[in-house]
Amino acid sequence: MSSRPPKFRPEAWLATVALIAICMISLGNVIVRYTTDASFAFTEEFSVFLLVVLTFAGAAVAARHNQHIRIELIEHYLPPVALKGLFVVQWLVSVAVFGITAWYGSVFAMQEYNWESLSPGLGLPSWIYVIWLPILSGAIVIRITQNLVDRLRGKKDPEIIHES
Repeated sequence: MSSRPPKFRPEAWLATVALIAICMISLGNVIVRYTTDASFAFTEEFSVFLLVVLTFAGAAVAARHNQHIRIELIEHYLPPVALKGLFVVQWLVSVAVFGITAWYGSVFAMQEYNWESLSPGLGLPSWIYVIWLPILSGAIVIRITQNLVDRLRGKKDPEIIHES
């Protein structure tokens, strides 16, 4: 067993905090609703925001571990040279999708900031919610690029530490 500490993955921590916050907010709202017949006003707004953060942060973690849902049948039957080409094509398509998401998310966040839009429920600046879309899309691009490098080098799982 290796004594090296696990690598720090900020998106894994962010996803964990978002999930815990969703659970606590929802539990608190349920308890208050059943004991007082009232409800917290902020729960839906924060829960939806945190669910988006959880989704994108979790996608970054999955990208790093090569765990995204895909059809692997082709990968199992290609020769190594063609397989590397397939990895690059998969990477290019993924970077294009998340690059576009990051770009339009940035434009949207900037528009929300410039227009001084407020959220409908709590009246908070909307850009605070939207800015996470381009940030976490960028994190996904970084993680899929790291995954591509690992796959081209022949590593199966980047987090497994092999003993000598």
